[in-house]
Amino acid sequence: MSTTVTFDMTYDAPVPTVTAMLADPKFRERVCDAQRATSKSVSISGIPGTVDITFTQQTEGIPSFAKKFVGSSITVKQHETWPTALAATLDIDAGVPIADIKGSVALARQGTQTVETVTLQVTVKVPLVGGKLESLVADMMKKALAKEYATGKAYLAG
Repeated sequence: MSTTVTFDMTYDAPVPTVTAMLADPKFRERVCDAQRATSKSVSISGIPGTVDITFTQQTEGIPSFAKKFVGSSITVKQHETWPTALAATLDIDAGVPIADIKGSVALARQGTQTVETVTLQVTVKVPLVGGKLESLVADMMKKALAKEYATGKAYLAG
């Protein structure tokens, strides 16, 4: 079983401006800060190219049934491969061997705006509570993307 998360972010900027934002380490660091990272490392070879982000965050607010799987903090490793400036594959290692998060990022022009669509497949392989954990991880991904979106809008506003 897996859960699909799709999140659209519409920016009032042309595609090259959004691509440049996504390739800017300062933007990615701001996203980590917005997501309450306690430590972070950002490595970007460009877009097209690769983006690697590693950050650690505390797991406050995570239900107790889930904390026994993740502990008091998690280290998230996000790897994006951009073969073109408009599309990427996304692999997120949430530091929990029972969870698998893979997906894609697509940029598309919509008039004078750019829509960034992130689609994730969240799979958790645990008997009995796997569905609950999968829903929890999917909700956490949506919240993280919402923070990225707010950070992106602020970044583009100057």
